[in-house]
Amino acid sequence: MIRLVPRTETSPLYAVISPVAAILATVIAGALIFTFLGYNAGEALYHFFISPLSRIDRITDLVVKACPLIIIALGLVFCYRANIWNIGAEGQYIIGALAAGWLALSFPDTTSPLLLPAMMAIALMAGAAWAAIAALCKTIFNANEILVTLMLSYVAALVMDVLVRGPLRDPMAFGFPLTPMYPDAGLITRMPLPGIGYVGQLHYGVLIAFALAPLAWWLLHRTLPGFQVRVMGSSPRAGRFAGFSQKRTTIGVLLLSGGLAGLAGMVEVSANIGQLQPNVSFGYGFTAIIVAFLARLNPIGVIFAGLLVAMAELGGDNAQIALGIPKVVTGLFKGILLFFLLAGATLQHYRITWRGLHIKKEHGETSS
Repeated sequence: MIRLVPRTETSPLYAVISPVAAILATVIAGALIFTFLGYNAGEALYHFFISPLSRIDRITDLVVKACPLIIIALGLVFCYRANIWNIGAEGQYIIGALAAGWLALSFPDTTSPLLLPAMMAIALMAGAAWAAIAALCKTIFNANEILVTLMLSYVAALVMDVLVRGPLRDPMAFGFPLTPMYPDAGLITRMPLPGIGYVGQLHYGVLIAFALAPLAWWLLHRTLPGFQVRVMGSSPRAGRFAGFSQKRTTIGVLLLSGGLAGLAGMVEVSANIGQLQPNVSFGYGFTAIIVAFLARLNPIGVIFAGLLVAMAELGGDNAQIALGIPKVVTGLFKGILLFFLLAGATLQHYRITWRGLHIKKEHGETSS
């Protein structure tokens, strides 16, 4: 019988090698899948992993694609380090975008520079409030946060759909479920590159993502609340002896995670869409889970993991256009990557042993 036995100590080197091995295993598995489907494996892998880096405009689009993934994943890192499983960042993202959009549409003629910061603030609060539902259910009723956060994602999508097709709908949208465009003061503008100018869809929102990563690392590793998160996640009993509260930690990390997911929704819509529509997210909340684990729950690593996953996303689009590969293969890639990442994380903390069937003669019983 196969058993997983906890390791007495974990190797820091393995923590670095594990994600690299997971990526290589994913590439090998992807090559086998492409070959089985009748595609040229080398060409397909080129479009997935090389083509997104082939031109400066594609690189900027890659950074833009990674922006919401990085922001959401930073919040998820805190949850998962505390052993709280927020699977509903998608819903928190949607609610944040909805709240920010409502504020922007409430002042259609404003030119105030305060509108954009106000939209960020209300998106943070809305995402945190949506996550607070799961936090209260967890701390008061001991409800499973995985189920609650996941189900709330579908509720958020329905709320967005109802409001966009109803009260917020643009009467001049010719029957399409769209809101009016945000005022210019509510849009995140494009960002020029020094010496080059405007390239692709690069916008100032990416600066938020890259600034939040070191801030999240500092908060997690250099502050008392961050220490509390790490202790309660790795050893809840030790945390309770130290006087830390499991309930406060649960509420805190869920509020932070939900707030950052809501901020990501506001940034994405204000920078790239400019109005609300039924589908403002393309699975960012779920994809960010892979980003967080690929980064080994390290806030700085989230930047590189977000860029890698975004590259696979854009590469899937390129492969679909160039080779006619179904878009669903991109999702298959992400699933395989997550599988190998979780397998690596498991083997980092456990070793596999085999135990044969033997008989305890003195007790007359069989065990394995």
